[in-house]
Amino acid sequence: MPYGGSTSRELERIAHIVVDAIFKVHSTLGPGLLESVYSICLAYELRKRGLTVRREVAVPIIYDDIRLEAGLRIDLIVEEKLIVECKCVERMIAVFDAQLLTYLKLTGMELGILVNFNVPLIKDGIKRVIRSSGNASGENTQS
Repeated sequence: MPYGGSTSRELERIAHIVVDAIFKVHSTLGPGLLESVYSICLAYELRKRGLTVRREVAVPIIYDDIRLEAGLRIDLIVEEKLIVECKCVERMIAVFDAQLLTYLKLTGMELGILVNFNVPLIKDGIKRVIRSSGNASGENTQS
């Protein structure tokens, strides 16, 4: 699938700004800090660029038609359209993709960006995750 092939122009515009802000935060701070530091700085950088951002957004689980607070928190929601999940880990594992896909499913959003700030080159730490509406398991694409 070509980059942006299944998402709207507006969503791609937002994603482009987010990725550019990720590069700015990483080039300024480098690897090795806590995830919370990167999340705070990225939210600040995105707001500077005119985007609305919510941090640490609680996500309830609907189970058996009952709303349950399960302690799930999304790192960033940008413009109520895109999820950013920040990590600062030695290596990425498949459960991080599954986590982001679940957040996309629970919120009804279609695009998320999974970022690991603990890398020498940030381009190696960014992954786009798309949840297509016709595919319950979602589809991953990498930028």
